[in-house]
Amino acid sequence: MDDRILMTFSPDGETRTDFICRPEKAADARDAVSAFVAGLHPAPTSHMVQNLLILVSELVTNAVLHAGAVTALWLTADRRGVHVRVTDPSPAHPQDRTPDLTGLTGGFGWPMVQRLAQEVQVVDAANGGKVILATVPR
Repeated sequence: MDDRILMTFSPDGETRTDFICRPEKAADARDAVSAFVAGLHPAPTSHMVQNLLILVSELVTNAVLHAGAVTALWLTADRRGVHVRVTDPSPAHPQDRTPDLTGLTGGFGWPMVQRLAQEVQVVDAANGGKVILATVPR
């Protein structure tokens, strides 16, 4: 997994930290999130970190399962929260469906993402895939 951290300053003086990687599986994404949040100041709450780990894990799992790969995982932190972008090569947007309580066919991940995030958007990517944007508040 190729990672990099960028530190930028916006015109209003707010510090923003970016982290970009291409995880091959959910465990890689969780490791990336853990490394990312370890460097944030002020440190996020443990509740926020848990929500972020679950959200990113679900998004990456769904991208690998339904689109075959994650093109990029981009984490951005600012004073409002952590903004997550997961891109994949499939143009198909996530669908709401009734969760399978037997556990055979899933259906729990997308509703969980929508509950954990303050905001979720799905946009078409220029390359024909999609980008899922989600914000976990501080």
